[in-house]
Amino acid sequence: MASGHKLRLPELLLGPLLVLLFSGLGPVVGQKLYTNTWAVHIPGGPEVADQVATKHGFINNGHVFGDYYHFRHRTVVKRSLSDQRGTQVRLEKDPKVTWAEQQVSKRRRKRDIYVEPNDPNFEDQWYLYNSNHHDLNAKAAWKSGFTGKGVVVSILDDGIEKNHPDLEQNYDPDASYDVNDGDPDPQPRYTQLNDNRHGTRCAGEVAAVANNGVCGVGVAYNAKIGGVRMLDGEVTDMVEAQSLSLNPQHIDIYSASWGPEDDGKTVDGPAKLAKEAFLRGVTEGRGGRGSIFVWASGNGGRERDNCNCDGYTNSIYTLSISSSTQNGNVPWYSEACSSTLATTYSSGNVNEKQIVTTDLKSKCTDSHTGTSASAPLAAGIIALALEANKNLTWRDMQHLVVRTSNPNHLLTNDWKTNGVGRKVSHSYGYGLLDAGGIVELARTWSNVGPQRKCVVSMVFEPRNIGSRLLISKSVDACFGTDSYVTSLEHVQARLTLSYNRRGKLAIHLISPAGTRSTLLHPRFHDFSSEGFNDWAFMTTHSWDENPTGVWRLEIENVASANDYGTLTQFLLVLYGTDSATSSSSEKSQPGGGSCKTLDLRQMCIECNSGYYLFEQSCVKECPAGFSVGHQPITYTVGNSIAPASVSACLPCPPPCLTCSSLSPQACLSCPPHSSLDPFSGTCVHLNQYMRESPGNFMAAQPNRESALQPASQLPVTIAVLSCVAIFAIFVGIFLLLQLRSGALIKLPSLEAGSGPGGAFSLGGNRMVSYRGIPTVWGDDEGNTDSENDEFDAHHERTAFIKTQSAL
Repeated sequence: MASGHKLRLPELLLGPLLVLLFSGLGPVVGQKLYTNTWAVHIPGGPEVADQVATKHGFINNGHVFGDYYHFRHRTVVKRSLSDQRGTQVRLEKDPKVTWAEQQVSKRRRKRDIYVEPNDPNFEDQWYLYNSNHHDLNAKAAWKSGFTGKGVVVSILDDGIEKNHPDLEQNYDPDASYDVNDGDPDPQPRYTQLNDNRHGTRCAGEVAAVANNGVCGVGVAYNAKIGGVRMLDGEVTDMVEAQSLSLNPQHIDIYSASWGPEDDGKTVDGPAKLAKEAFLRGVTEGRGGRGSIFVWASGNGGRERDNCNCDGYTNSIYTLSISSSTQNGNVPWYSEACSSTLATTYSSGNVNEKQIVTTDLKSKCTDSHTGTSASAPLAAGIIALALEANKNLTWRDMQHLVVRTSNPNHLLTNDWKTNGVGRKVSHSYGYGLLDAGGIVELARTWSNVGPQRKCVVSMVFEPRNIGSRLLISKSVDACFGTDSYVTSLEHVQARLTLSYNRRGKLAIHLISPAGTRSTLLHPRFHDFSSEGFNDWAFMTTHSWDENPTGVWRLEIENVASANDYGTLTQFLLVLYGTDSATSSSSEKSQPGGGSCKTLDLRQMCIECNSGYYLFEQSCVKECPAGFSVGHQPITYTVGNSIAPASVSACLPCPPPCLTCSSLSPQACLSCPPHSSLDPFSGTCVHLNQYMRESPGNFMAAQPNRESALQPASQLPVTIAVLSCVAIFAIFVGIFLLLQLRSGALIKLPSLEAGSGPGGAFSLGGNRMVSYRGIPTVWGDDEGNTDSENDEFDAHHERTAFIKTQSAL
């Protein structure tokens, strides 16, 4: 019996536990969870709904839409596994209720794409995101929902390990080929020294899979990744061209971390077929939007090499990427040149971290180095931008890089501000790529206009270089032709020169805006006497500048005055746009087809050159009541232009109704009850007297109404006094002339009985009488014969005086 009781006690306890357990699991396994709220349809209006709610113990929580209302019951529990059948039936039977339903709690998950990667090496990928924000800001792009999905990247290198557990899921066979052996399999050739690990390492930086428990993550961890095996064998012009032109309608981005020898003395670049592959790529690839070629700038820093002597990084068709160390310093291997567009992180000194990525034989590494590691990071970030906007052209992408790259935290002594206010460096280009910034700008970016190319011959006869040569010429940027450039992108100085030791030469190009680009710095390992044969030195430092004006080229021997050489050709090639020209894709965007930048609301915030911002659109001319001015831009990106303002149509300053500029002295018309002073260009308020007597108005300064009232009486007073004075002068002159002529002036007598024609007596017998006055004025009987004779004698003089007085 005792043992039986011991067995029953656990059974008694287990029963309620099972009930509680299954009750708790109910909602999880699909059981409904009823709330204390009802949706009720009640025609008749809110008052009827309130009556029904009160009648059945509900609180009317408000109107939903139409005749639907939200009721909450006072006594029903908030959540229950069983419905309230009685309450439901009572509601349904109410004649004023046409429909009612107890509400059920529904499980809903936020569709937030971003989840913090849990890969074991993610914490070591300091360059993607870290607490001090000295990083590529990848997390911001991921949080915005961009992870590279739908974008295809191919690594042109020594092959990639397609079955690597961190690459296999994203591997794309259509973006892969073995050019060295002529088969579709890009698998690298394994050696004891793991010589062919380079491509696999680069691939992991771009698209290593996230949240799979292997290694770390790629910048674009949902992008498709392929590889071209082309460096593990003889590299010829044909091999390069075949690699650069692989499946251009499928592959979006080609990443290359190779080039000529970085020995400080080589001048080399793509040959005929590779040049043609680049041109075909940017004109035909990606459905005409252009393949994007990302290139490592080179590792010849220790040899004082210059990446402008590398025809791949120096090409306008490649997006050239340099490196920065973890602490923001220029790495020892970095090459400085004016063709570098931007920077990503890579290795540095012994105490600085390196790059974490995939490695051969399904392994991982935390020691990927050099600009070889920087270019794939850039390719991944560009993949994020392409996901944000698939319509971006190869030139659009370079514009985005220029605008969003961040110069902060990068240390060098050659930062300068170019002609449009951007910071730029020969070591870093426009700064550190910003993944969050580039996707934000990409999603609202309007395509730039067609590329224009203006070629200007700067020398017409050979020039002796000697120790220093300066070429200076004013350029109109092909004004008046279809090649006219108003906003620069790339600039080339195509030089042909001979020099007995070209490594001693430094070459600088100065734009009309004063931006000084070092096209070539001295390379002391370069003893060649071959010079340069139509070599296109390229600079990106004048991006967005106006090319019209004086361009200067300086060629200088920095080591010795005894060397010699001749410049035989200098062609200045200006690439850019006529900013007033819009592309077809812009016409579908807000801003009338001339908008340069849209904000996140798809509102235009910046117009192309020649257009002005007016009410979130772009206009050629400002409407009446507005004039051209500048207003602060409301959208900031990494390498923002200072001052951050845009040309816009702003209201005329009061009280101007219309104006020629925003100056208070530039009014063209005035509001009612005001008058325009044409001399000062201002509007003057008219008081009531002036409005009634506009002829009496005289110009006065605005805001002097109190002084204007008495001043307006002055002209009337002056006119009256002038008339009186003129009349008095006339009478005086007339009398004076009469006296001088000896006329007898007869004045009316003051004596009583004197008539109008009588004499005027002043006392005594003195008589004064007038002569020459018509008889109607005087007494006809008073004229004697002697008087008539005297009248005849002086008639002519009197007539003259009367004529003058009449005038």
